This record gives sequence, C-alpha cells and structure tokens, in this order.
Amino acid sequence: MTYAEAMVVGLIQGVTELFPVSSLGHNVLIPALIGGSWAQDLSVSAPESPYLAFIVGLHVATAAALIVYFWRDWVRLFGGFLSSLRERRIATADQRLAWMIIVATIPVGIAGLLLEHAFRVYFSKPVPTAIFLAVNGVILLGGEQAVRRRTPTLAVPTPEPARTGGPQAEHQIGRTAEPAERAEPDEPHEPHEPEREREVARGIRADRRLSVMSFGRALLIGSAQIFALLPGISRDGVVTVTGMLRGISREDAVRFSFLLSTPVILAAGVLKVPDLTGSLGNGIRGQVLAGSLLSFVGAYLSVRFLTRYFAKDRSLTPFGIYCLLAGLGSLIYLLVR
Repeated sequence: MTYAEAMVVGLIQGVTELFPVSSLGHNVLIPALIGGSWAQDLSVSAPESPYLAFIVGLHVATAAALIVYFWRDWVRLFGGFLSSLRERRIATADQRLAWMIIVATIPVGIAGLLLEHAFRVYFSKPVPTAIFLAVNGVILLGGEQAVRRRTPTLAVPTPEPARTGGPQAEHQIGRTAEPAERAEPDEPHEPHEPEREREVARGIRADRRLSVMSFGRALLIGSAQIFALLPGISRDGVVTVTGMLRGISREDAVRFSFLLSTPVILAAGVLKVPDLTGSLGNGIRGQVLAGSLLSFVGAYLSVRFLTRYFAKDRSLTPFGIYCLLAGLGSLIYLLVR
C-alpha cells in the first residue's frame, strides 16, 4: 500500500463514514474503478486482506473525531450512566438516553461478530457493492418521500423536571413520544453567543426529546445498523431513515445515528488494531498513521458540516440521488468495461 493510496482512502473513510453514503461502499468501489495497482493493493475481499484491517483500523480515528466534537455530550451521558448505576434507577433524560444507546448497540455488535466475515467474503466485491450503493440511494429517497406524505403533528414538549430527576421526572420521561414529532424551534440566543455553544444547547434539547422514546423503539432503530454490514448501505443513512419512519424528526434522527455510531465505529476499529500491530501491519504502519490523520480531519469536518446542515431541516434527497447515480453508474462501468 502506497502513501498516496493510504491518504486517499483515509480521507474518504473519514468523510463518507458520517455522510449517509457508505464508507465501505466507497472503499470497495473506488479502487475497482481506478483499476491497476489500486485494485490489487486495495481489495477488501482478498483472504487475510491488510486493506480490510487498514480501513477498519481507520475507524478509531473516525470515532475519535466524533468523541472530540461531541465531548461535552459524552461527558454528560457518561455521567448519566454512572449516576444510574449508583442510584440503581433510570430517571433522568441523560440516564435514559445513555442506556438507550447501550441497548440499541447490542444487536449490531452481535451481528458484526457473527456475520462480518461472511458478508465480506460474499458481498464486498465491486458489482454487489455498486448494487447496494444504489439501494442505499433508494432507501434515502424512499424514506424522505414516506415521511413527507405523513400529516405533521406537534412535538411532545419535554418536561422541565426531566433535568433534575425525582419521581415526577421519572414518570414523565417514561412517556413515549408521539409519531412524527418535530424538533423544537431554536430558543432565543444572544447575538454574540458562539455558534458552537448554540449547537451544544440544541444537542441538549434533542437529547431530551430522544429520551422520551421507548426502549423498544430505540432497539428497533439501533438494529437497523445491521444492514450497514452490507457494503454500500450507510449506517447513518439507514438509522436516520428508520428513526424518521418511527416518528423522530430528521435532525434528532441524525443526532441519534451519530451517538449510536460512535461506540460501534470505535469498537470495530479497536478490534482490528491487533491485526495492524501484527503481521498484517508489516510495511504499512506509516501509511496507517497518515491515513488515520486524514480520516480524523475528514470525520471532524463532516460531522461539523452535517450537524449544521440538518439543523436547518434539510433533506436526505441530495445524498439519495448521489448514491443512486453513483451506484448505477459504477455498476454499468464495471459490467461493460
């Protein structure tokens, strides 16, 4: 693996992991479309492929970017998790959301351990990947159309006592959100207030709304990540669409997908680190560092852009059109060349 290959793949991994366009799909298709040494060096489906260990190892850098960007949110949620263990109850919004993330992550964790190898061997080839990328586009476009056909309803207001706990908060937080709930409008802010501070405040309000979900709904949304084991299907895309179809606003569904992605991406990367420090990493450790740096930068800029993009209630349609055209275009090229 050359440094040029590693740096291009690292940047693509960081950007496409968070955009709803499938990072694995791009990392399979781009080398195949370029051809030559790229197709030989960067084959995911090859036995004992160092390329697979490389791109999964890049997940550590991608997860690190998510943790850095949302560090205040993770400190708050981790505090909620610890306090729930100490108090032996799940009462506040932070406690509920922390446990929801854990519960919603279990299905994809089990599926990844059991199915990752089989999915990689049978599906991580250019032609199936191109088909799945086009299917991902259909999922995004279809999800948007399905949500738009629904009659909008008002959001369920988040009770103020939820922030402090207590019996009243515990009862209110346990309520299930109504279908098609929408994000609350921005609260007035000072003109000089930094944009990042406003984003943090929006995130706190979004977490309160998410915390009123039932654990069953959170489990269902989290289970959608299993489909992302197929190259070309985006984890964040399928989770966002599932959340929207289950009545969550687009902005909140995207945020929940980012929160769910962080532990999954980090765990996948950590599991592959021993491969990169072993024989599979011989001769490419410098390339791994270079690719990881660009993956971190790409992921950080991507999550910053997407958070602000969806805060303006913009749709998934552009990403769906891109995936559909890119998938079909790649499929035609691969079949006729």
